[in-house]
Amino acid sequence: MNKKLLTFLAAAVGLMIVPLVAQYFGNAWVRIVDIALLYVLLALGLNIVVGYAGLLDLGYVAFYAVGAYMFGLLASSQLTDTFGWIAAIFPNGIHAPIWLVIPLGAAVAATFGVLLGVPVLKLRGDYLAIVTLGFGEIIRVFLNNLDAPVNITNGPKGIAGIDSIKFFGLDLGDTLNLGFIELSSVSLYYYLFLALVVGSVVICYRLERSRIGRAWMAIREDEIAAKAMGINTRNMKLLAFGMGATFGGVSGVMFASFQGFISPESFSLQESIMIVAMVVLGGIGHIPGVIIGALLLAALPEVLRYVASPLQAMTGGRLDASILRQLLIALAMIGIMLARPRGLWPSPEHGKAAPVPTADQEPRSAA
Repeated sequence: MNKKLLTFLAAAVGLMIVPLVAQYFGNAWVRIVDIALLYVLLALGLNIVVGYAGLLDLGYVAFYAVGAYMFGLLASSQLTDTFGWIAAIFPNGIHAPIWLVIPLGAAVAATFGVLLGVPVLKLRGDYLAIVTLGFGEIIRVFLNNLDAPVNITNGPKGIAGIDSIKFFGLDLGDTLNLGFIELSSVSLYYYLFLALVVGSVVICYRLERSRIGRAWMAIREDEIAAKAMGINTRNMKLLAFGMGATFGGVSGVMFASFQGFISPESFSLQESIMIVAMVVLGGIGHIPGVIIGALLLAALPEVLRYVASPLQAMTGGRLDASILRQLLIALAMIGIMLARPRGLWPSPEHGKAAPVPTADQEPRSAA
């Protein structure tokens, strides 16, 4: 018990000083860590749907977009510029507080998750993946075209001027001077994202070991057998979609506040596939593996940026650096999956048959 406590304390101290060390090398490195934490939050949410319930969801980025646009509309001048009656009610803008936007983002995304789950309850495997993929694209196209006849989302131009998060008089968009150290805006966001990730890990851990988590895993292994044992597979599937979507909604709220600008381009199909790859690469259904997969794939493109540029120079500039970077990411993922087919840190295998005893191990019959 003492060793576990010391391990947790050491991990906590290490996580607390990460931005302090990274900001000495430039705020760009802290920003990379911040984005990685957002991807961890997204991967944990998708792990509920894919890892626990076994429902292949390729449209998960839609919930990310819903949360981001919900906050963007409530924390910018977009609605007050479009609707005069809203400007009359809120002459200084809406500027919703964090205590409202986080639960609201989770609730709105969960509603969309349930709405997605209702028509796909009887679908499995590839068919479920195709429908959810279509759902994600529908949301993106919808946001891209909802600038006419009434301009709500501002279409492909996106929403700018989104408020930073403020609570207890602290504005995360400003630099905080503590006297002995100065914390930049990206470092302040790091601690907020870290708190959300820790809370999400605790929630996922409790869900995994709860009655609901065991029901999800029973559905994942054999849905017919789970239904025969009395599990309400319909409600459990809807709950999985709703619970997973809440993580996406909260992540979207954080992303919109962190960036200060959102557009439909940030929620493309490639983002959905990347989040699924994080879950699969790390280890489906295993929380530590999912976290490692998310951190690796979030940081790998930025690290390979420094590898792609010299390779581009070696080819005389004939290869585009961004395309070469994507090629290197694909090769790295293929190599990892060949070496570790079940992921970098897969969940322990349960339910295997006991080994058959050999002739020497068979009990002797009583004389």
